[in-house]
Amino acid sequence: MTFDPVQFVTVGLNGLTQAAIYFLVASGFTLIFGLMRTVNLAHGSLYLFGAYLGWSVGAALGKTAEAWVVAIVVAFVGMALVGFLMQRLLLGWMAGQDLRQALVTIGLSIIAADLLLMRFGGVIYQFTPPPFLFGSTSIPFAVSGQYSTYRLFLVAAAIVIGLLLWLLLTRTKLGMIIRAGIDDRHMLSALGVDVPRVFLLVFALGAGLAGLAGVLGGSALSISPGEDARYLLSSLVVVIVGGMGSLGGVAIGAVIVGVAEQYGNFYWPYYAPLVTFGIMAAVLALRPHGLRGRPA
Repeated sequence: MTFDPVQFVTVGLNGLTQAAIYFLVASGFTLIFGLMRTVNLAHGSLYLFGAYLGWSVGAALGKTAEAWVVAIVVAFVGMALVGFLMQRLLLGWMAGQDLRQALVTIGLSIIAADLLLMRFGGVIYQFTPPPFLFGSTSIPFAVSGQYSTYRLFLVAAAIVIGLLLWLLLTRTKLGMIIRAGIDDRHMLSALGVDVPRVFLLVFALGAGLAGLAGVLGGSALSISPGEDARYLLSSLVVVIVGGMGSLGGVAIGAVIVGVAEQYGNFYWPYYAPLVTFGIMAAVLALRPHGLRGRPA
C-alpha cells in the first residue's frame, strides 16, 4: 500500500473520534473500578442500554436538535439510576467479593443483551445529529479537505467532559473524598465518611457517563447488538493501559488505543487486534500498574 499523508491524517482524526468515545465510557469505568474495586462487567451494557434509551426518546420526540439534547439527558439520568439500583440492590452487599461481583455483572450483561435484542431486534440504529452539527468542516490535511463536523464536536465534547471531571476530582470536597477512597478506602471510612453513599454516587456517575457515551457514540457511529461487549473490552484495555483510578491515565490510554485501533484497521486489517493487545502487553510488561496508575 502506498503511503498517503492525507489519508494518514484522516485515519488519525478517526482515531481521535474513537478515543473520545472510549474515554467517555472508560472514565466512568475507572471511577468505579478505581474507587470501589468493583469490576463491573455490565458496564458495556450500560452503554448500549443508554444508546437505545436515548434513541427511543429521540424517535418519540422527532429528529430535532431539542430531541437530541433530551435524549442525551435521559440516557445519562436513566443509566445513572440503573447504576444506583445495581449498586444499592445487588453489588453493595458483595463488597470485597470480587468473583461474586464479576459473575453477577456478567449475568446482568447477558440478560440485558437478550432483552435489548428482543425489544429492538438486530436492526442497526443511528441518531441524526442536530442540523448545526451536520455536514463537514474544512481541514486542509484531511481527505477532500473536509471532515465531519459532528466527529470534531465529539472530540471537543470529550475534552470538556474530561475537564469537568478533573475539576470535580481536584477542586471539590466530593472529589477529595473520591481520591482519598482510591488511595485508602478503609482509612476514609475510619475518618467518618459514609463510604457506601459515596460508592452509590460514584457508581451512578460512572453509569451515567456510559449512557451519555451511548448517545454521543451512536450519533457518530451506530447502535447495534454486540456493541456492549466491544465497549466493555475496550474500556478494560484503556484502563489497563492508562492505569486504574487515574482520569489522566484513561485519557492517555483512550488516545493510544483509539488511534492505534484505527491505524491498525486501515493498514493491517487482518492483524489489527494484535496491535491493540500488543500495546497492552507492552505496558503491562514495563509498567504493571499502567502509564499513570499506582499500586492498589
